[in-house]
Amino acid sequence: MQDYLKYLRFFLLNIDLVKLDASWDYDNVISPFVRMYLITSGHAYVYHNDKKFDLKPGYMYLIPSYTYSRYKCELQHEQLYISFMEEIGNGLSVFSFNDFRYQIKSSKLDTYYFKRLLEINPNRSLLDDNPHKYKSFSSFLELKKTRLNSSFYLETQGLLKILLSRFIVEGNRSSEKRERRDIDKVLVYLLENLHENLTVERLAAFSNLSKDHFSRSFYEKYKMRPNLYIQSKRVERAQLLLHTTNDSIKAISEKVGFDNFSYFSKVFKKITGKTPANYKKEQSQV
Repeated sequence: MQDYLKYLRFFLLNIDLVKLDASWDYDNVISPFVRMYLITSGHAYVYHNDKKFDLKPGYMYLIPSYTYSRYKCELQHEQLYISFMEEIGNGLSVFSFNDFRYQIKSSKLDTYYFKRLLEINPNRSLLDDNPHKYKSFSSFLELKKTRLNSSFYLETQGLLKILLSRFIVEGNRSSEKRERRDIDKVLVYLLENLHENLTVERLAAFSNLSKDHFSRSFYEKYKMRPNLYIQSKRVERAQLLLHTTNDSIKAISEKVGFDNFSYFSKVFKKITGKTPANYKKEQSQV
């Protein structure tokens, strides 16, 4: 699956060094971008992927996109933070093909990379650390207008790749059985064809497995039934499009593979707790 990494690209959103206090206390945070922290002093915590992470000085932390999280600072802490979007073409994500740790000891080089990114990407700080505000639809469109010169653009891409690579867990995927690698290939096929009529039978045929065998293998790896996984990825793609385009909600529903707009709205609300219209309105009102 490493062939896909050569297509990996990043879109930097925000970066800054900030001092936070007890007002940094938010729940139900689900952002369409990746967050990375390097803690320089103080203490706080974040909760995601069913685990509590104590934010300690001298450590870096990673929160993948579309991950439910909550975080809290009881007194104060200082952090270098980065938020960015990533993709491997056609909406694919590096988090689909690699295992990651979410807390690592930082090095002097890591600190240098953070500070260098901040130096070559000025004026990227958050005006408000409230995640329900900085997720706003309009802010994404404004940031997309920002352009770096070629040198800083390439350097930014390289530094983000280095920092993200520090969190990758090596060794597990290379030893997987052929069948599990085939499931990875099916995942790529699924994500590249979300706009089409995807069924379990079609995915099973692609992987040369029976429907039942494929469903069992898929659930064993992703802890989710194939149909639910397809729906969740379609809604995830729709969230991204609602954030970053001016397309109509109906057009977006078709782009992510829903022929029936009412059904799209029903599935979207089931997964996110909001209708597509309310979701977009909530972002654009900020």
